[in-house]
Amino acid sequence: MSDHTLPLVEAAGIDTQRRTWLIATGAAGGAAAIATAVPFVASFAPSERAKALGAAVEVDISDLTPGAMKTVEWRGKPVWVVRRTAEMLAALQGQDAHLADPQSAKDQQPEYARNAARSVRPEVFVAVGICTHLGCSPSTVPAGSANPSVGADWQGGFFCPCHGSTFDGAGRVFKNKPAPTNLEVPPHRYLSDTRIVIGEDGVA
Repeated sequence: MSDHTLPLVEAAGIDTQRRTWLIATGAAGGAAAIATAVPFVASFAPSERAKALGAAVEVDISDLTPGAMKTVEWRGKPVWVVRRTAEMLAALQGQDAHLADPQSAKDQQPEYARNAARSVRPEVFVAVGICTHLGCSPSTVPAGSANPSVGADWQGGFFCPCHGSTFDGAGRVFKNKPAPTNLEVPPHRYLSDTRIVIGEDGVA
């Protein structure tokens, strides 16, 4: 036997060790590759926030009492849902001469909301709570308010404190105000008498 020839048992032991080492190294390399690939592949998937920004929003209005308003977020915007009283609806009448776009001729609402109440159902008003002038957020001002910015004959609606734009209870802008158009009415539909989906068209 040559001095350079290892006994078979010893050689087999070395081969076994080498095989074990190669398998362990390969497994570690594969795990590292997978760990690297998962974040890379995940980067192609939209984030939860990105998906939420474009998704429709379901709103429960069962707890919305007459005269009350709740605000939800849709596509990163505040959306108002107002339960109008009979008095609030009556106040929408007879103001056309003071409004810039009383018939909602400009496309700030879906076709099914192109009416005096600018809504699917008169008692529920849905609107994006952003002034159409420079994007400020108006506030609600009830009829008979002492706010001098809205005038003594104010019938109720919305007032933008940034530059003084005023809107009636249907989000229609008054004449000679900075805001160029009525408030936006987003697409929306009813799932039932107590649930609305904002971001989807429909009149049911």
